[in-house]
Amino acid sequence: MNSENKSTRKKSAVKKNNKKSSSNRTGWFRRSFNPFRIATLRGLGILLPPLLTIMLFAWAWNTIERAILLPVESLSETALAYAIEDIRSDSMIELETSGLENVQERFKSNPKGKLYTSLDGTLLIQFNNQWLPLDIFEMVNANPGTANLSTAHDYYKRYVQLRYLKRHLVIPAFLAIFLGVMYIVGKLLAAGIGRFFLHQFESLINRLPIIRNVYSSVKQVTDFAFSETDVQFTRVVAVEYPRRGIWSIGFVTGESMLDIRRAAGEPVLSVLMPTSPMPATGFTISIPKSETVDLDITIDQAIQYCVSCGVVVPDHQSAKTAIEGEFQMKDKNKPQLENKAAADD
Repeated sequence: MNSENKSTRKKSAVKKNNKKSSSNRTGWFRRSFNPFRIATLRGLGILLPPLLTIMLFAWAWNTIERAILLPVESLSETALAYAIEDIRSDSMIELETSGLENVQERFKSNPKGKLYTSLDGTLLIQFNNQWLPLDIFEMVNANPGTANLSTAHDYYKRYVQLRYLKRHLVIPAFLAIFLGVMYIVGKLLAAGIGRFFLHQFESLINRLPIIRNVYSSVKQVTDFAFSETDVQFTRVVAVEYPRRGIWSIGFVTGESMLDIRRAAGEPVLSVLMPTSPMPATGFTISIPKSETVDLDITIDQAIQYCVSCGVVVPDHQSAKTAIEGEFQMKDKNKPQLENKAAADD
């Protein structure tokens, strides 16, 4: 029995030693990996905000390009091509050469195709039973791009792209026209007749069951981001809402209604309670001024706090900063305390 007990104790001791060694190895790995993890997270924290900002603007530009620029550009190409194209069919060439002497001298063979010199001196080339100017044909063939060149009209559309609608000219012109249109629309909506048509349009949208929900949400965001709203936030406060012990951030918009102030028997504030992560939406409450706590943060800092769901805290309001400040004060006072203790001894 004694020998069995000794062997059992030896096995348990070996197991404990193995567990300790494995835990030591795990702890060493974690301690070695921790600096790398901290540095990586710090790098992500620095790089992600500008990258996400660039991605957001790139997404917005791609959306505008696909929805507005490319359709307008395609329509312009088609309109210009029809306006300047000089395409002649075989029947038109036969009608033009009928009754002329030495007609065959006007036709020549070329490795690129059959050529014809018209009465106005234009050198034409035959392409799929159609005739178009040779210079346009050669210019497009030298730089076809991704166009599907199956007809003479396709050649003219590509020619318009190369000659008139160059991208480094189209984009500045598009931006200038786009901003001009936005300016004119804004001026029209500021007028009485513009507000009338806008009201009629929104009334029509509000009658559509699903579309009105999407439209109203998008309109709230755009109004908050782009409109010069009359609501001016005076300061940021904290209130115990929705119950005692739970603190929420709000924006003071002004004094509340007089009847509420009389009922409360003290000054009452109107406070906008924003929702995270979209502070453009929220609700308004009326609360006694004595039940609010003024916060030493700006409106922008409060909005960042709401958008980040409480992750982004102003440096001077961070608990970590306060703790570090306390430690620094203790370190500064430590020599004085030690000198005082030495003097007492």
